[in-house]
This record gives sequence, structure tokens and C-alpha cells, in this order.
Amino acid sequence: MSQSKVTAGFNGLGIAPSLLEILAKLNFTTPTAIQAQAIPIAVTGKDIIGIAQTGTGKTLAFGIPLIQRLAQIKKQGLVVLPTRELALQVDEVLAKLGRGIGLKTAVLIGGASMYLQKQALRKNPHVLIATPGRLIDHLGEKTVRLNNTGVVVFDEADRMLDMGFLPQIKKILEALPPQRQMMLFSATMPPEIMKIASSYMQLPTPVEIAPTGTTASKVTMELFIVQKEQKIHLLQKILEQHRGSALVFTRTKYGAKKVAQQVRNFGVTASEIHSNRSLGQRKEALEGFKSGRYRVLAATDIASRGIDVVGIELVINFDLPASTDDYVHRIGRTARASASGHAITFAMPNERREVRDIERLIRKPLPVSALPNLPQVKRTQSAIDQPHHFSSRSNAQSSQNNSRRRRPPTKRDNFLSQFPNHSRRNQRRRPSTSGQARFR
Repeated sequence: MSQSKVTAGFNGLGIAPSLLEILAKLNFTTPTAIQAQAIPIAVTGKDIIGIAQTGTGKTLAFGIPLIQRLAQIKKQGLVVLPTRELALQVDEVLAKLGRGIGLKTAVLIGGASMYLQKQALRKNPHVLIATPGRLIDHLGEKTVRLNNTGVVVFDEADRMLDMGFLPQIKKILEALPPQRQMMLFSATMPPEIMKIASSYMQLPTPVEIAPTGTTASKVTMELFIVQKEQKIHLLQKILEQHRGSALVFTRTKYGAKKVAQQVRNFGVTASEIHSNRSLGQRKEALEGFKSGRYRVLAATDIASRGIDVVGIELVINFDLPASTDDYVHRIGRTARASASGHAITFAMPNERREVRDIERLIRKPLPVSALPNLPQVKRTQSAIDQPHHFSSRSNAQSSQNNSRRRRPPTKRDNFLSQFPNHSRRNQRRRPSTSGQARFR
């Protein structure tokens, strides 16, 4: 196949010939929607806010303009990301793009040697790839100066501001020169985050491939209503039904560790990734998951933005995320690069509001599936979150009160109608212990 035919998809985007050659060698033939719209704007030096689903090629969307602009303006570039794993993956992509043109990068992340990072900085890298905390450490030690930064990229920008990095982000922005190009990319961009970001940008051009919260087009979703004590039994059933790789998200570090251990007890290979693990342990877990050494990877939301693995068959939300936006990023770990995938969510009966928030964000209902036969477990008081019933009363009084309550159905009733055991009248009944509980 001729080079002109291979690179035809990227022609006309304003990309320099040398980068077109590299794209051809890397077998990148057709730009994704975010790449096709963002690259022509970014190569002109304009500020940009890019919103697209995870797995749609945002790294190339900012990586190509970043490298091209730095060659033109002879300045340094900076890419800021929320997690170590994401920083390493971006470095890998930029290294491939810049291999033939001598691009030098330095990765500044926590958990890695400061000494080695200082050595890399002495080589005057073209691009710094950093997490906020470690970059602040280097700024404090004066081993990094950002006054020659010409292009700055905030990838997963909403996550950084949501995770409480805002004070650090402000310090970084204050260390940058006033004249610089800024690019923000993410799958979700709440209005309050957009407002904060725009105040530091110069007439940014929005590039919105899909409305914020849009899920990947080829991911199918499923919801199970399950008691807390039965989650692990449901996970075992699902892993028996789906034989491919599975990424299991928990809300806490302890939960990820516990799930990984229990999955190993099933006879399934598993590892874990969370902030209590060292950088080396996290890299080993991720590489093992990529290579197939581990079939299951249990992770906290630290990994929802840092895992770029093609071919993950299944994402399981063992716990609902603390933030509804994280749901989009979690399930975006499957159905990447136009592949198909499946996402399963476990919700406890008292988490109806959280599920409704997710459905509002993604603008579609989560299909509810019936639970398979699961072992019966002893219910604890914590699993019973509402009074069970009123004192008995006459049928006449009950009928009169029910008649008084009649009214046209609301959206809330339509939502509850998915769960037969959870009409308004049944909300105060004692919950079922059959394993088929629905939202109260």
C-alpha cells in the first residue's frame, strides 16, 4: 500500500509531512472524530477544549499538534495528568510519535525516583509529562522552570480539578508564561469545571464530539440490584459466564484488595491496582493484565483514567463510583478503539438515587437484569435502611388513604415501575431476603 493512500485520512489536517510519515509507519490510517476536528485547530496555536468519549484517540488529538507546535516555536511543552499510569501511557504514545525526530520527554510522577527525574531534566527535554503533585515538588526544589513553556495540555482535566488538585493546578498555571497555548481534553466537562478552566484560557475553541457524559457507542450496559453480602457471589457467577478479561472497580483500596483475593480463591488469576501499591507493583499489575497473566484486575477509580488496554471484554462496577462522571470513565475502559464491550453494575437497594444520577448523565436507562440463583446470606442491620411497615389498620382506612393518594404518574413512578417491589406503597415493607431485592 502506498504511503499516500495510507496517510490520506490525515492529509488536509495541517499536519507536517514528517509527522505524516510517522503516522504511516505506525499504521494510523484514519483519524477519529476528535482527531479530525481538534488537530486542524490546535496546529494553528489556538486554545482548545476537547470533549469526547474515552477510547476515541484524545492522546493523538493533542500529541500531534503538541509536537508540531513545539518544533515551530522552539519552546517546551507540558502535559499534566491526574494519575501515574496515564502519564506513562501518554509518554509511550509521544515517544512513538517523536522517535524519528529526536523528541525527548521527561516523566515526573510520584512513586518514582526524584534523582532519576532530575537527571532527565538536565537533558533539556522537549516535553514534560507530569502529575500535579510531583510537578509542584520539582517547582519547589527549582529543578523545573516553566517560563519557557509554549504549549500546555491538561488531559482528563475534570478529574484533576474534581480530585482536589485545584490549588496545585493554580500554582502550575501561575508558573506558566502568560503567552502560551492551552489544550484541555476529557470525556466529561461539568459546567463548573468549564468555567474555572476557561478563566485561564484565551477564547478557547470547544470541540465536542459527543455531549459530556456520552458513553462509547459499542458498549452494552447491564444493572443488577443486589444486597451487599451477595455481591461477591454474583461476581463469581458473572466470571463463570464471561471467560474474557474483566476489570472490576471498587470504591476503596481495601475493597480492591479484598476482591482480588476473593477472585483468586475462585481459581481465577487476579491482581489489584490502587494508591496503596507502589509504582512498580501497579506497573506489574497493569502489564500482567495486558499480557493475560491476570484475567481480572481489581481497581479503584485511580485506574478509571489510566488504563488503555484494547480488548477488555468486561467492566464490572462492583461498587458504584463516588462521582457519576467516573461511571463514564470506568465503562470507557471497554469498547475502546471501535471494539465492542460490556459493562455490568452492581447497585444495592438503597442506591436508587445514585443510579438515577448516572442515568441522567448518560441520558439512557440502565437495563435491569434478574439475579441468578445465589447462596443465601445472613442479613445485617446495615443492609436494612428503612422502617419496614406501619402498625396494622383496618382495610377501610387503608382503602380510603390509598384513594386519597391517587394522582397521575410522575417520572419518578416511571423509574420505580422498573422494579415491581418498589411502588410508593411498598417502600415501607420489609425487604425481601430472596436475593431478588429491588430499589426501595
